[in-house]
Amino acid sequence: MSFNETVSMYAQQTLGPLFGAIEYKLALAALIMVLSVILAYLVDIIFKKVLLHFTSKTKLEIDDLVINAVKRPIYYTVILMGAFLALSIISGAESYLLFLNDILLTILALVWIFTLININRILFDNVMPSIVKKTETKIDDEVLPLLKGISDLVISLVGIGMILEGIWGVNIIPLFASAGIMGIAIAFAAKDAISQFFGGLSIYYDKPFKNGDRIEIADGQIGIVEEVGIRSTRILDFYNNMIIIPNSIIANNKVINYTSPQPRMMVKITIGVAYGSDVAKVKRVLLDIAKTIDLVLDYPEPSVRFDNHGDFSLDFALILWVRYPSEKFSVINEVNTLIDSEFRKEGIDIPFPTYTIIKHQ
Repeated sequence: MSFNETVSMYAQQTLGPLFGAIEYKLALAALIMVLSVILAYLVDIIFKKVLLHFTSKTKLEIDDLVINAVKRPIYYTVILMGAFLALSIISGAESYLLFLNDILLTILALVWIFTLININRILFDNVMPSIVKKTETKIDDEVLPLLKGISDLVISLVGIGMILEGIWGVNIIPLFASAGIMGIAIAFAAKDAISQFFGGLSIYYDKPFKNGDRIEIADGQIGIVEEVGIRSTRILDFYNNMIIIPNSIIANNKVINYTSPQPRMMVKITIGVAYGSDVAKVKRVLLDIAKTIDLVLDYPEPSVRFDNHGDFSLDFALILWVRYPSEKFSVINEVNTLIDSEFRKEGIDIPFPTYTIIKHQ
């Protein structure tokens, strides 16, 4: 038994023979409409004078916004429910009355679909921004408007689907199937943008680096991370050029983070000396050079390694540690400058390649 039939049956039992007369039905329907308008007005007063009065005393703004968002929809809901009851009193099997009944239900459903969308936007505009501001990356700030739009779309589609299926009896499965085929076509057309979007999400959740980190991408690009966006990452290189790399490339390649988990960095400087040089003396001079440079850390201690008997030289490696990766090139410059001067003082020769040409007569 439908809701209309139930209301009509109870009204008939209450009014008895009077219910059969159309005049009494119309009078009862009019009374219900008047009472629903009065009730809606009283509910509106309660919201204005009571609920909003209490929410205005709280520190949060969200409660005032939500109350204001649902105040008018509840007002209209009471009136529409009154109209629905009034129609149930006078309705019969006439098709136009049934059609009008469905129209009222559709209007009521649309009122609450727009209300839910409004509440959703209140949450995304007033609650979510304060949450994402606490994070270090900017990618969530960029994702937020996208999620807001997607959630609005989901609420709209679900609401319209319920209206079509529940009120008008339309089978929405073929509609969703056609929408799915269209979605696949759109996905193929926008696969690059989608891959960049999910690459940005993977960077956000995996956190391989953050703003201010010095990183190196697999293709050799080195720089400071300036901004991680939803589609791309911006890196400032050593020439003060901004490099914009799609997130899909970063997500699918090796990334070296020189700053994380700690910024301390090892610096290796190789130097060759002439054959016949005093190995112990070369090591001592190199260590003395390392200890005179302020940027070189005392711990781990600098060390010298005799690496190789090369074709033209004895090859040594001076191992140093600096506090930050940005100090690497300054240290290399200072070490090489001191090597040139100190080796001259100590009589240590730095060879250059020589070749012997034998000419047959």
